[in-house]
Amino acid sequence: MNTLKQDFIGNCDSDTSIRPFRITIPQSDLDDLQARLTQTRWPVELPDIGGNDGVPLGYMKELVDYWRTSYDWRKQEAKLNEFPQFTTTIDGTNIHFLHVRSPEKDAFPLILTHGWPGSIVEFLDIIGPLTDPRSYGEDPVNAFHVVIPSIPGFGFSGPTPENGWNGQRIALAWAELMRRLGYDRYGTQGGDWGSAISRLLAAVDPEHVCGVHLNYLFVIPKPNDKLSNLSKKDEDRIAHLKRYISSPAGYMVLQSTRPQTLSYALTDSPVGQLAWIAEKFIEWVDPARPIGIDRLLTNVMFYWITGTAGSSARLYFESAQTKGRPVPCPVPIGVAVFPHDLALPVRRLAEQQYDIVHWTEFEHGGHFAAMEVPDLLTEDLRNFFRRFR
Repeated sequence: MNTLKQDFIGNCDSDTSIRPFRITIPQSDLDDLQARLTQTRWPVELPDIGGNDGVPLGYMKELVDYWRTSYDWRKQEAKLNEFPQFTTTIDGTNIHFLHVRSPEKDAFPLILTHGWPGSIVEFLDIIGPLTDPRSYGEDPVNAFHVVIPSIPGFGFSGPTPENGWNGQRIALAWAELMRRLGYDRYGTQGGDWGSAISRLLAAVDPEHVCGVHLNYLFVIPKPNDKLSNLSKKDEDRIAHLKRYISSPAGYMVLQSTRPQTLSYALTDSPVGQLAWIAEKFIEWVDPARPIGIDRLLTNVMFYWITGTAGSSARLYFESAQTKGRPVPCPVPIGVAVFPHDLALPVRRLAEQQYDIVHWTEFEHGGHFAAMEVPDLLTEDLRNFFRRFR
C-alpha cells in the first residue's frame, strides 16, 4: 500500500457504516421550484446572433415551459429509487452512491465516475446491460458489479463541508469506498472529470485497480514527444487541443476562479442553473443522438434540489490550485473516442504517455456517451475488461 493511501485510511472516519438511502424530496421544495419557474424574469436577446453568445432565448423558454408544465420529478424519483442506493462517510464527507450487484456470481467489479455538468443520471441506461447481460440476450460472462458514486460536492454527495476536495482526494475516497464494499480487484471508468479521477484512482490504488477505461482523454504534446508524419486528422486534433488550453471556455474560467460568486446566481435561479448546464448538452453531444428532455432535466434537478451549483464548480477551483504535472497511470488503459466530444485525443500521443492497450473510434456519440450511445459504450466496456477477468 502506498504511503499516501495508508495515511488517508489512517485518517478516515470512525464511522465506516454503509447506510441505505432513498431519494425523497419534500413537496415544499418542488412547490418552490414551480413558483420560481412561473415567475421567471427573461432577458433580452439581440437579433441575428444565432446562439453564438449562449443558449437561445426561444429554446430556453421551451425547456422551462416543459419543466413547469410537463416534467414529473416524482416519476423520475421513483425510477432512481429502483436502484440500490447508499451513503457512507469518507474523510469527513457524505458519499452517495449506487451499488448494483449482478446476479452472476463471477461478475467483475466496476466503478463508474461522472463529470461536470453530469451526475449519476448519466449511467442509468447502462446499469442493466452491464449488471445483467443475460436478460439482454448477451453472454453472462460479461457481467459487472457496478458502483456509481456522486463526486463530493455533486448531488447527494454535497455540498462538501470543507475545501480541498481535488481529484486526488476523490480518488483516495473511491479506493476507500471499494475497500469498504469488499472489492479486492476492480476496474474503473469515466469521462470528463471521471477520466481524471479514474486515472488517479489507479495511481493511488494500483494494488487493486487492474484496468482503466476512458471515454475522454485530454492529452497535449510534451516537448520530447515524437510526432512526425502525423495524419491531417491528428494534426487538427492537436491544434484544437492547443487552442482549448490557450483560450479556455468561459465556464471553465469562471468555475476555476470564482465558484462562490457563480453559486449565488445558480442556487437562486432554476432557469439560470438550467441554462448553465443545457448549453453543454447542446454543444457537446452528437446532434444525431440528442439526449431526451426528461433525462436532461433530471440531471439538472440533481444540482438544483441539492443546492450544489457552487460545490460542484469548486472542483475546477481546487484543481486549479493544485495544478501540476499529470500523474502517471500505472495500469493498462482503454480509450473510447466519440466524434462529437469537446476534444479528441491523438492515439500516437496518448501511447507515448500511457499504456494504451485498447482504442476504439466510433462514428456516433459525444461527451455524454453513456446517455447518447449507451449500447456502444457498454460493448466497449465489455471488450476492454474481458482481458482482466
